[in-house]
Amino acid sequence: MKYNDLTVNKNTRPTRAGRGISAGLGKTAGRGTKGQKSRTGHRKMPAGFMGGQRAIMQAIPKLKGFKSLHAKAEVVYTDTLNTLSGDVDNFVLAENALINSPFNKVKVILRGEVTAKINLKTQFASKTAVAAIEKAGGKFEKVNVPQRAKKSEK
Repeated sequence: MKYNDLTVNKNTRPTRAGRGISAGLGKTAGRGTKGQKSRTGHRKMPAGFMGGQRAIMQAIPKLKGFKSLHAKAEVVYTDTLNTLSGDVDNFVLAENALINSPFNKVKVILRGEVTAKINLKTQFASKTAVAAIEKAGGKFEKVNVPQRAKKSEK
């Protein structure tokens, strides 16, 4: 144990402002005289408040358009599925470079002819694409987006 390792807890109470002149923080209670900062609630200004003049959010023009927070589904066309066979899910589509990531939503849309007999397991498919896959002898099953494996905490 060293002298500089010692910790000392203060045995003082917080100062009580506004309890008379003899208490040391009477009358204006340390807030000065008049003005915005002497009033109650002066610390609760809204974000962007600029001292009573027009706020910066009101002064800046708004941007046009809308940006959705939900990621769009990646599109796969049925004529590209002819090279595949058996069970086809997001991971098979990603391995064959038909989508960027197996953890994205996938929608299959009809284009061209379907000749391969496949069991498609994706998130979305158009009615015409499902009809074409079933006509070729395959099936469509709607499944959820695969989740990434979470890192185990130590």
